[in-house]
Amino acid sequence: MQRSRKLLYGITFGLALCFVASLTGAVTVSDVKPGEDVFAYVTRVKGQFDQTLYQQVVGAANSFKEGDEAIGVAADNDVSRENARKLLANTKIKDLLAKPLFVDAQYDLITDTTDKAQYNKVKNWTLGELKNFILTKSEKEIKGIMYGLHSDIIGNVVKLMSNQELTKVGQTVFNPLPGSKIGAKGYFSARIQPNSPTDNPEDIVWQVFDAYSFAVGDLVVGTNPVDSQESSVEAIELALRDVMQTFDVDKYNPWCVLAHIDVQAAVEKNNPGSTAIWFQSLAGVVDANKTFDLTLEKMMDYAKMRTGKYGLYHETGQGADFTNGHGKGFDMVVHESRKYGFARALKQQVAAAQTTGQGAWCHVNDVAGFIGPEIFKTREQLVRCCLEDIAMGKLHGLIIGLDICSTLHMPVTLNDLDWCQDQIAPANPGYMMALPTKNDPMLSYLTTAYQDHVRMREKFGYKINDDMWNFFKKIKVIDANGRPTEHFGDPIWVYYQYRLAKGDKRAMKEIYAEGQKAVDRVQGRGVPLAIGYGKNIWDLEPELDKKIRALYDDAKVSLWAEFTPEFIASIPNAVTVQTKSADREDYVAHPSTGEEFNDAAVATLNKLRAAWGGKAPDVQVIISDGLNAKALMDENHLMPFLEELQAQLAKMGWTLAKENIVVTSGRVRAGYRAGEILYTDPGAKPKAIIHIIGERPGSGHHAYSAYLTRLAPATWVAKGADHDKTKVISGISDTGLEPKKAAGQVVKLLQEM
Repeated sequence: MQRSRKLLYGITFGLALCFVASLTGAVTVSDVKPGEDVFAYVTRVKGQFDQTLYQQVVGAANSFKEGDEAIGVAADNDVSRENARKLLANTKIKDLLAKPLFVDAQYDLITDTTDKAQYNKVKNWTLGELKNFILTKSEKEIKGIMYGLHSDIIGNVVKLMSNQELTKVGQTVFNPLPGSKIGAKGYFSARIQPNSPTDNPEDIVWQVFDAYSFAVGDLVVGTNPVDSQESSVEAIELALRDVMQTFDVDKYNPWCVLAHIDVQAAVEKNNPGSTAIWFQSLAGVVDANKTFDLTLEKMMDYAKMRTGKYGLYHETGQGADFTNGHGKGFDMVVHESRKYGFARALKQQVAAAQTTGQGAWCHVNDVAGFIGPEIFKTREQLVRCCLEDIAMGKLHGLIIGLDICSTLHMPVTLNDLDWCQDQIAPANPGYMMALPTKNDPMLSYLTTAYQDHVRMREKFGYKINDDMWNFFKKIKVIDANGRPTEHFGDPIWVYYQYRLAKGDKRAMKEIYAEGQKAVDRVQGRGVPLAIGYGKNIWDLEPELDKKIRALYDDAKVSLWAEFTPEFIASIPNAVTVQTKSADREDYVAHPSTGEEFNDAAVATLNKLRAAWGGKAPDVQVIISDGLNAKALMDENHLMPFLEELQAQLAKMGWTLAKENIVVTSGRVRAGYRAGEILYTDPGAKPKAIIHIIGERPGSGHHAYSAYLTRLAPATWVAKGADHDKTKVISGISDTGLEPKKAAGQVVKLLQEM
C-alpha cells in the first residue's frame, strides 16, 4: 500500500460560465441548455472543443471529494454538480470514447479488452439511458452488455447514481469466484490481514488462529510485509502454507504475502509451491503504475504464468494516482474505474492461461480511506467512495472487496467506521478486511475487525463460503446448527486443533499451556489478539476495547507533536530546515506542502553543498517528523540507529555526512528534493540518502521508517528520484524492529542498491 504524497496542482482560467477558482479548485457549471451534452456545452462556452474544460465538466459531475478539488475538477456547489450530471446524462457512449479524457497504453489495453459485440449494443445510448438500463434490468440482461462497457463509461455512469441506486447495483450484479460462493448474492467473505510490526511468523500465524476462532477468513490470508526481501517473504509464505495445509483448507483458502509481485515470483521460483495467489497494487494510468515499478507488459506476462486455481489479487484506491503526481487532469472515479479495467484485462489473460478448465480466482479490493484527508475527509465521502467502487467493480465483472478504513489523521472515528460499515454492507461487497481489532499494529490505520464481520453477518444475514463454514464446524467453533460454540473467540482452542491435525498426542492441558505462552509472546510484542468478547459475540472484549481506544487517543496526540528544541539539540551536527507547510495543520491537510522546501531551506542546503567543496559524502542522513515526531523523540529510538549506522558504514568504507539534516513538516518526497539539491556533481559515484521519518501514529509502537535512495549522479541531477527507485525499512522502534538491527538492514540494503 502506498503511503506517500505528491504535489497537488490546480489550473485557473477565466470564463463567464465555467471557471476553476485558483484557491479552491472548484468548477462552476451554469446556463445549461435543454438536451445539451458535454461536448455541446464545452464548444458553446469555449467556441471550440477544449480538453481541459471537458475534463473539468466531467469531473464536476462526481460527488464532492477533496481529491478532485485539489486538481481542479470538483463542482463548486450542488447546482453545478447537477448541471454537470445533466450534461453527462445527455452524452452518448460512443462520443465519450471518441474523445477520451486521457489516452495512454493502459487506456488502449482497456479498449482492446472491452467486448466489441456487447459494445455495439450500447454505443448509441446516452449515459442516462445506460443508467436506467442498469437500474431496471435483471442481472442476466445487465451481463449481456456490461462487458462491452469501457472503464471510462462505467466510471462516468456511477456519477449519475444516488447512494441508494449504487446499492441497488451491488444487490443485483454478482461475479462469484469459480467453484465457490465467494462473491455470490448473500455471501460476505473476509481477507484476514495478520500484519506484524516485525514480520514475526508467530505473530502472523496466531492472528490466523484468532480469526478462525471467530469463524472469519474464507477468501485469502494476506499479510503486508515490513521487509520485502525474498528471504523474509519466503519465511512468511511457508508459515502460512503450513497452517493452510495442516488444516487441509489450502484448496479453498489461499495465502499471500503482499510484497511486490517481482518478489513473490522470485520466491515461487526459488521454492515452488511456497506461494498461492499473487498480489499486486494497480494504478489507473501507465505513469502511476511506474511508481509501483510496474509495466503493462510485466503484469500481462505474470498473468500468463497463473495457470492454476489461484490467479491474481489486486488493491486499488481512489486518489492514489494524483497523490503520486499522475492525476492527468481527470477525476478520481474514472482513475479508479481504469484500475478495474486493468484488472479485468489481467483476469482475461489469466483465464486464457488456464490448463484445468476450472477457472481461476482473480479479485480486487479498494483501500478506501487509506491515503488520507487530502482525498476525502468525512465519513459520508468514505461511504460514497465505497459504494461507487462496489458498483464499478461488479460492472467490470470482478469480485470487489473493500478496506473501509481511516487513517489516524482523518476525522473519521472508530464509531464512525461502524456507521460506514452499516451503510455499505447492504450493497453486498464480496469481502472486507479482517484484523483482530480495528487498529492495524503495523500499518497504523483503522479498518474492519474480526468481530465486525460477526456483527455484519448477524445483522444482514450474510453467509461465508460453504467450504470454510464446514471447516469451522469441523474445528468446533461453530455447532451443527450454525451457532457459536463455547470455543468461539478462543484462538488457543484453534491452536489445539492445529496441533491435533499435526498428530500431536500430548494432553490438551499441556498444549493449552504452550498456546498461552505463545499468546503472551505475541501480545508482548504489541500485536493485539481478540480473545473472548463482550456482552454480544460481536463486541470486543471490554479491556481490549479500552486499550484500542487509548491507542486512538495517543495517535491523535502524536499526530500534532512537533520536534522540541531539546531534541534537535541532541542530534549531532543538526542542520534544521523547513518545508513549505505553514504549520502542522497545513502539513496534515495539504501533504504536498511537506514535499517541497521553502526558500530558506533551499539556501541552507545549497550552503551545505558548497561547504563540501566538491567532495560530497556517499551517504546523507535526513530526519523528518513525518506524521509522528514522537517516533523519533522517544528514548532509545533515534540515537542507537544513528550510532550503529555510522559504525556499519565505516566498516564498508563509505563516507557519511557529519551533518544530520533535520526537517520540520517533512514528507517522504522532501528527502528526494534534498538529494537533488545536494548531489549535483555529474562525475561522482552513486550517492545515497537515508531519510528517517515518523510513521503514521496509532499502533502504539511510535515507529519510524528509513527510506533509502541511492542513485547515479546523473539521475539526481535530472531530478529522477521517486518511490520506484527507493527501498524502505519500516516499523523501527524499541518495541518493533530494534533500531540497531534496523541500521544493519539499512546498510545491507544500500549495498544491494
